[in-house]
Amino acid sequence: MKVAIIYNKDMTGVINRLGLQNKERYNPKTVKLVAEALEKGGHNVRVIDGNMHVIESLQEFMSRVVEGERLGMVFNMAYGIQGESRYTHLPAMLEMLGIPYVGSDPEGHALALDKVIAKIIMQQNEIPTPKFWVFSTGDEDMESVEYPVVVKPKMEAVSYGLEIVNCEADLRKAVKYTVAEFQQQALVEQFIRGREFIVGLLGNSEPEAFPVLEIDLGGDPDAFQSAMDKLKEPREKICPANISQKLSDEMIKLSKEAFRILHLKDFARVDIRIDENENIFILEINSMASLGKTGSYVYAASKAGYDYTRLINKILDIAAVRYFSEDFAFTLENNVPKKKKLPVFVRVRTFIRSKQENVEKMLTKMVNINTYVRNVDGVNELGLFMSKQLKPMGFEYRSIPQAEVGNILFFSNTEEDKYDVLFLSHLDNSIPFKRHVHFNQKGHKLYGTGIWDNKGGMAILIAALRALRFVRILRTMKIGILLTTDENLQGRISSKTIKEISSRAEIVLGLSGSQIDSSLITSRSGAAVYNCQMNLVNAKDAIDVAKANSKFTRLLSKLAKLSDKEDGVIVSPREVKINSNISNLFSHGEAILSVRFNEPKQAEIYDNKIHSLVKKVKGDKIQVQISGETRRNPMVKNEESIRIFKKVKDVADKIDIRILDEHRWSSANICFVDSKKPKIDGLGPPGDVSKENEEYILQHSLLDRATLLALLLIKLKKEDE
Repeated sequence: MKVAIIYNKDMTGVINRLGLQNKERYNPKTVKLVAEALEKGGHNVRVIDGNMHVIESLQEFMSRVVEGERLGMVFNMAYGIQGESRYTHLPAMLEMLGIPYVGSDPEGHALALDKVIAKIIMQQNEIPTPKFWVFSTGDEDMESVEYPVVVKPKMEAVSYGLEIVNCEADLRKAVKYTVAEFQQQALVEQFIRGREFIVGLLGNSEPEAFPVLEIDLGGDPDAFQSAMDKLKEPREKICPANISQKLSDEMIKLSKEAFRILHLKDFARVDIRIDENENIFILEINSMASLGKTGSYVYAASKAGYDYTRLINKILDIAAVRYFSEDFAFTLENNVPKKKKLPVFVRVRTFIRSKQENVEKMLTKMVNINTYVRNVDGVNELGLFMSKQLKPMGFEYRSIPQAEVGNILFFSNTEEDKYDVLFLSHLDNSIPFKRHVHFNQKGHKLYGTGIWDNKGGMAILIAALRALRFVRILRTMKIGILLTTDENLQGRISSKTIKEISSRAEIVLGLSGSQIDSSLITSRSGAAVYNCQMNLVNAKDAIDVAKANSKFTRLLSKLAKLSDKEDGVIVSPREVKINSNISNLFSHGEAILSVRFNEPKQAEIYDNKIHSLVKKVKGDKIQVQISGETRRNPMVKNEESIRIFKKVKDVADKIDIRILDEHRWSSANICFVDSKKPKIDGLGPPGDVSKENEEYILQHSLLDRATLLALLLIKLKKEDE
């Protein structure tokens, strides 16, 4: 199942900073623990920042489901960025988007977070809660207040702003501070001298209650925990609490009733005080109980028999049942491994996710190197960078020097000349120095020259190989990596090398970028390129210039009309130039003709058609010539490639990654691989070229594709054994 963990990291990620700024947020270490726990449960996990880009990020990670696909969920850890009722912001957004999530809905969060409303509802339902007063300025009539009292913001959690006062002067000062600091009313609540307890709840219609937990106040009935105490010097916890069964049962009963009347869902933590006569008072209920490993909720859960992994997966499971029914529940006993050593796919996925920042840093360096096909130094610099990444993993390389372009590089982790898998990519690109775009990020998209075409694919290959080394599988595989330097010259230099090395591999995998719909390339068109030129000769007057231009443009139109969708052939003139002058009686036309075809036999057929049309251009005042040839034959889908695609699809389905089958009209160097060889291209990250002609990839796809690639190699290895 796809699970997006959303929490607040970038608190500036808003259009405007307006109103109350949130002081509460999760420690990234806790978020990491939750992610690891869900991955151990077999889920495909992404951590997403809950700022203004959250919708775009969710759209890419949880695209609209199609028939047969499993609906994903959000594990909500976002306390909100600013404004009132901040707990409600993300749930409300998710409901609008149609994405199910863990935890209470906007109504439940709003009722529980507003301590005044919560206390009124509890009073109406005869749930004991301390007396309270609400003040807005600090200058109101306070004669009815019974001291000592606790002063706190009415819509904050984790004891922010909590202060105990014993007289009216201090009360007025505390209220004014609270109103100014937290931009909200101050709740003044009767302070209950005695002991403090926690009841953790898990579930819905009849939630499970963890053993009652007591906060050790050291026997001081006037003691309490401030927000700073919880952060710096948390009190000891006693669980189960040393109280009578009758008192414990009553606390749990009242806690469940408060959970119900406030319309909460999935899990919550109830804070309780009892006075010296063991009268129970519900202080408040936290609808987003902290999942920090040292927190009260998690500690109480451990006493109920839940280790951290099982607790987190149980919370998700409960939410899934609430949305979908029992049929969608994940059986925790089967889903979360009991043995200490986790399944290899879990270890691979967790390792790759933990290295996300490193992968993006590596990709940044790669993208910022200018590798225009004619920039030999830049192409070789990227080759050297790749060798530095691969050498520590046991890959040696040989360089095939080239004078016109950069050096072709071949890496291998075996001394044998046979390879289980050959990876094919290229170091060059078609973008000149002046148009090079450096790495940059806009929302959930990563931009830069070559990031989609080739560099993203090479980055995910490094990430996948590092994960295989981490799980001690890499050394058992025979892998070759061929990086060419003439992709943008139609492979005219490297074709023989590709044919020779690929003949010694069982499978060939290309690292080109995937389309935005997360497809894999099972076939590619072949390519032929022609240069068509026209000259005007023996011109007598200006009309001859016009006629020459007309004949050339009509010829190009006829050539384009050779395109046949049913045959899978495209004939497209490009870079059309006509230089003419009616005063000097001069005209010269030139065009590049790109031809794409899907069957090898079509190359000769359409070559004859093109030359035939050119020969038909008649006239004693115009000369037309054409030159060119087939550069690459098509990569035709074969049964072996279909078999490999199905293996990739099986792995993708297991880890909840969408994979589609694609024919790509563009040609590539993988077309030089023997037509009978099993091969798949497009294993690089999904992306595209923007309207501004900048390449981009989806940020989260780096992890998805690296995981997919690593697990595919493991699957292929196991099948060979």
